[in-house]
Amino acid sequence: MTDMEIAAAGAVGATKIYGSGDTQVTALRDVDVSFDQGQFTAIMGPSGSGKSTLMHCLAGLDRLTSGSVFVGETNLSTLSEKDLTLLRRNKIGFVFQAFNLVPTLTALENITLPVDLGRNKPDQTLLDEVVQAVGLADRLSHKPNELSGGQQQRVAVARALASGPDVIFADEPTGNLDSQTGAEILDFMRHAVDEFGQTIVMVTHDPNAAAYSDRVLFLNDGEIVNELKNPDREVILRALATTGKG
Repeated sequence: MTDMEIAAAGAVGATKIYGSGDTQVTALRDVDVSFDQGQFTAIMGPSGSGKSTLMHCLAGLDRLTSGSVFVGETNLSTLSEKDLTLLRRNKIGFVFQAFNLVPTLTALENITLPVDLGRNKPDQTLLDEVVQAVGLADRLSHKPNELSGGQQQRVAVARALASGPDVIFADEPTGNLDSQTGAEILDFMRHAVDEFGQTIVMVTHDPNAAAYSDRVLFLNDGEIVNELKNPDREVILRALATTGKG
């Protein structure tokens, strides 16, 4: 992490081992990777390739066996659990396949929840821009059970953006959505990168979703085995054929 411009996130020598003896599994093998600011990266690979493990370690949701992960200049392996929690709250946004909204809160309360937990006030200008961009202005008083799946995921994406995080990690963000709604979510994520300068790292098995990214990393057996820049769906499909579908 000695570049002129500090990467939004990255890993050096990232190794993750689960279990021991006969049940030992190496999920990541000495991975070096960085994610530039203002870039949309997709991570793909077969089931068990290590893509979700890499994202979880980068996001501070899991710890490496050896090596280091960084968000900006902060080495996550040096942080206490309390400081790691604060970093996740203040510098990282999350979007999950299952939306992970709080059912008793309104859409607006869900969007501002990370900021509220930090006892801060949201940046009203950014909040207004995000709400407008995801088309939720007339849904802010609704609770999750009053929203469609696509609207719930819009709330989740807005929540990830509204705190102005250094990086957003998205785990199969369109996995529970129909193709049209998924495309709308991906369009907005692309917009967030292009217009807000947001950094997004997305795990996906879907070549259509990956085609929205600036860069696709392919993992297999815990290692990065290929990388594409500004790819289209057909190029991604050809690359997947050499690494397994995922």
